[in-house]
Amino acid sequence: MENKKITSALISVFDKSNLKPLIKELVHNDVTLYSTGGTKNFIQDLGYEVLAVEDLTGYPSILGGRVKTLHPKIFGGILKRSNNENDSIEMEKFQIPSFDLVVVDLYPFEKTVAENASETDIIEKIDIGGIALIRAAAKNFNNVFCISDKDDYANFISLYKKSKGAPSLKERKEYSIKAFHISSNYDTAIFNHFNKDQNRLKLSISNAKVLRYGENPHQKGYFYGSFSDLLDQINGKEISYNNLLDIDSAINLMLEFYQGSPAFGIFKHNNACGFAVRDKLNEAFLASLDGDPISAFGGVLISNKIIDLITATEINKLFFEVLIAPGYDSKALELLKVKKNRIILVQKENSQSNQVLRSCLNGILVQDKDLKTDKKNDLKYVTKKSPLPNETEDLLFASKICKHTKSNTIVLAKNKQLIGSGTGQTSRVDALNQAIKKAKNFGFDLKNAVMASDAFFPFPDCVEIANSEGINSVIQPGGSIKDNLSVDYCDANEMSMVLTGIRHFKH
Repeated sequence: MENKKITSALISVFDKSNLKPLIKELVHNDVTLYSTGGTKNFIQDLGYEVLAVEDLTGYPSILGGRVKTLHPKIFGGILKRSNNENDSIEMEKFQIPSFDLVVVDLYPFEKTVAENASETDIIEKIDIGGIALIRAAAKNFNNVFCISDKDDYANFISLYKKSKGAPSLKERKEYSIKAFHISSNYDTAIFNHFNKDQNRLKLSISNAKVLRYGENPHQKGYFYGSFSDLLDQINGKEISYNNLLDIDSAINLMLEFYQGSPAFGIFKHNNACGFAVRDKLNEAFLASLDGDPISAFGGVLISNKIIDLITATEINKLFFEVLIAPGYDSKALELLKVKKNRIILVQKENSQSNQVLRSCLNGILVQDKDLKTDKKNDLKYVTKKSPLPNETEDLLFASKICKHTKSNTIVLAKNKQLIGSGTGQTSRVDALNQAIKKAKNFGFDLKNAVMASDAFFPFPDCVEIANSEGINSVIQPGGSIKDNLSVDYCDANEMSMVLTGIRHFKH
């Protein structure tokens, strides 16, 4: 049936928001209303007539409200096929009314879990009748219109008026698809709350955004997630696929520095090309820019402090794609917003998922996120010479950046400034040579700089090269059967080395 006039509606919702205009529209068009419990009382309080489900089924709401609508006279009215003669005979025989519209939402299970409610309260928020009503109505979209989201009431009223009370089959099917999306997302949330078996994985993300394109213009791209839970966009063009990857990398690294002194980072292709910590934010920005002023062009910028006017004035001289900060002074924001395409983001929360997922072959790889930050107490001093206090600070600074840089990587730092990095190289020697070349290209003196590696040195070649350039302190995980070769070389050349015992590969 292409267009089907709505003459009767079953309405049973937990959340009564936005419901009044819908009820008013249905009553205005002489639609017979059926309802139960709180929704029935809501409709009656509006002054409208409504038939009680209990009167139809002959059963009251029982078991503390757990059973209200689970009855053949309800589900028969939803699942009846208008083109099936036997269905019509049975409907008449058992005096079952037809429902043309079903308006149902679900108990707020995810919200209850997020509130750290008791196990008893969480279980009581597992909807039984509601989920069954939604699935039944969505299944029978040929005959029934299903509304499962209060945010759709206004849209429904609009199409209801345009169709003169008889929505099309296409419209009924579109709403049924959303209903199945809501029901599957709900079941997944319940499963994931109770599931402790890591051999089973279920994903369901209710928010999706179509991006301009994927990594390249010929690829389609989508973002599934709640971007607005973490960030507010207050200026700029639409965020791209590549922007999102850089934003993710920037936020993950800055989490290592969020509570400390002013820090500023500049990112390109998911790696930090500039990063520095200083006593003042504008000094941190300038130092990060000095690290690689060429790569900074068109980059993603991030600060761990509110952007003030002095810092904004310096930032404004640079062409960049994205700026992320916990806030902005009013005059700083006014200046930065002069360029309308600049993406300016306010970071609202620091929390993110504790898991990392990525597609692989015909499946998904899942791992715990690398939440281990190398700290002073973790260091094992393996050389005769120990790093000086300022060198230890630089070593830990470099180690944090190294952890968030593509492997194989070597990071060079001095005075809490990234001065060179080798990223994504197939050998650690190549990574070191790349880092040294970058540092020299931008005029940095490597004497008394420090070196961080994401994995162990199988041979002493890297410390040999580092020593020849004036680098005198090294931090690395250790774990090679030939660790002693690098340690012995450091001892012979008055270099210091510390081991963390933790590898930080990032692929």
